[in-house]
Amino acid sequence: MTLINFYTPLKSLLKNLFKAKPEPIAQMPASLPDNHRLYCIGDIHGRLDLLKTVHQKIANDVMDFDGVKILVYVGDYIDRGMESKGTLDYLLEDPLSDFKKVFLLGNHEQVMLQFLLNHDPAIAHDWFKFGGLATLISYGVEVRGIPTTKEIKRIYSELEQKLPAAHLGFLQNLSLSYELGDYFFAHAGIKPKVKLHLQRPEDLLWIREEFLNSPLFHGKVIVHGHTVTAEPECFPNRIGIDTGAYSSGKLSCVVFEKTSYKFL
Repeated sequence: MTLINFYTPLKSLLKNLFKAKPEPIAQMPASLPDNHRLYCIGDIHGRLDLLKTVHQKIANDVMDFDGVKILVYVGDYIDRGMESKGTLDYLLEDPLSDFKKVFLLGNHEQVMLQFLLNHDPAIAHDWFKFGGLATLISYGVEVRGIPTTKEIKRIYSELEQKLPAAHLGFLQNLSLSYELGDYFFAHAGIKPKVKLHLQRPEDLLWIREEFLNSPLFHGKVIVHGHTVTAEPECFPNRIGIDTGAYSSGKLSCVVFEKTSYKFL
């Protein structure tokens, strides 16, 4: 073999080698710090009965654990179901008092707050359409069919009188996100390709398809609610736990410990 004959295939081999795309690096399993167990509950939407059942399951499940216990709620405590007021009353009683609790803001709480602060008829009509009427009824606010613009002022005044100060304080102090270990918790999800600490509130509360359809790994596994599915959705980059409790009767709770998770 001449020198030229030897060099030519070697050059071609090196060219193809450097053109080849590298294999993706396998992700390590997501994990929590040692001696931590975290429970995360999906969108409640006024289903106090289901919330109490899930709390009892958590109490039973945690009996053999003496480490750090954390309970995260992904938001949407109100609307659609008929016990929005009762749900907030119950949560303010501090059930499972030996847990550290994290209450996230949902888009439904955001809209209720906007109505209370702005008295905007457009906001009111949007809120009423996607579940706000059930919340008003739970507080004893008189609702005569679909409220007209003229009735908005009366409804606001009545809700302001009947809404306990503790409930307003609860709504105003909800968190946009929470992270622990390799997990990031937000109501709706995150904007892909944006660093987690730079996420906009609007995306954390409302995003859907762009996040749901993204195959990207976001730096941490995103745990979220907001988008209803028949069963929890588990992917390498996200875990969705809104199973439509208000209509399905299924309130999901996921449990994280070390490098594993399960559902109650």
